[in-house]
Amino acid sequence: MHQHQHKKPTPGDLDSLVSGKKEGDYIKGRGAQINTQNRFLSQEIKQEHAEGIDDWEITSPDTIYLTDHAKTLVNKVDSPDVGMWYSMNPYQGCEHGCIYCYARNAHEYWGYSAGLDFERKIMVKQNASELLKKFLSHPKWECKPISLSGNTDCYQPAEKKFRITRQLLEVCNDFNQPVGIITKNAGILEDKILLQEMAAKQLVSVLITITSLDENLRRVMEPRTVTAARRFNIINELSKLGIRTGVMLGPMIPGLNEQEIQQILKAAADNGAVFSAYTFIRLNGAVKLLFHDWLYKNFPDRGDKVWHMIENAHGGKVNDSRFGIRMRGEGPYSDLVRQQFKKYNQLYQLNTEHWEPDCSLFRRPGMQGKLF
Repeated sequence: MHQHQHKKPTPGDLDSLVSGKKEGDYIKGRGAQINTQNRFLSQEIKQEHAEGIDDWEITSPDTIYLTDHAKTLVNKVDSPDVGMWYSMNPYQGCEHGCIYCYARNAHEYWGYSAGLDFERKIMVKQNASELLKKFLSHPKWECKPISLSGNTDCYQPAEKKFRITRQLLEVCNDFNQPVGIITKNAGILEDKILLQEMAAKQLVSVLITITSLDENLRRVMEPRTVTAARRFNIINELSKLGIRTGVMLGPMIPGLNEQEIQQILKAAADNGAVFSAYTFIRLNGAVKLLFHDWLYKNFPDRGDKVWHMIENAHGGKVNDSRFGIRMRGEGPYSDLVRQQFKKYNQLYQLNTEHWEPDCSLFRRPGMQGKLF
């Protein structure tokens, strides 16, 4: 790995500085093509590889892992439209590089950019399992499901190296603590036996995110992720093990992937999915700039059309902070997505079950009985 120092860029340099690359070059294998609000670190690695690979992704040599000495892990989710009570994130930043990811903005809290830094500089909470044990052992904890993750993908490539998600699941299994998992990575299959054990106690459900069947779109929109075909295989394999599995269509982007709702839901149902969810694209914070840059570099012929349709779904803006509306949008384009989602859920009998995680089994290992 080659390291070198950057001089501090001037404002005029920012748009053309793409981690040392010349303006006009496209960084294959990455979603973001720029660093918004550039906060350059002293380390930068020059080599880039393009990957669209199945099973475990090969980690790019330019990815830097930074230890986060976290003091807390579990966060209470106050947003009423997210569908989770609590969340925990073993990693900050995500090498998957999904251009639309709302979690990008959180990377700025660490002093990094929401752009390329988000994909290259991954914060690793190596003490996560100890923090979770401490949290669940507290006598005031009244069992509620915890989501993995509320922010970045808990099975991103870093998991192959650090196995922190695995450690968290082992703790949850010991405590009989219910968890909900959302991922787009085949690495979850490494933990399928543990998940099967938890599923037998009604402690886990899994959402697999699938945004497109178009590989040309997936390669640039979610560059370091597995193919849609592989994700359907994940649904199939987990479902056959008795693990409650669903599909997340998110985000739906007018002019890019919203026409694929029926195909995705049908294929998911055919592979054993029993529930589904979706979100409509919104571009908050720096994601607005990143997505705009990405859109016009990859789809210059329809960039204006896509951008205006997103604006029309958010009252003339591309972001909306209103609870209940921000992730669904409003107007004709978002209404069409909502109607299609509802129609094909009914057709393929998704979301027909009544299922709840079982908190009645919660226990604190080493203590007799259930403590409140």
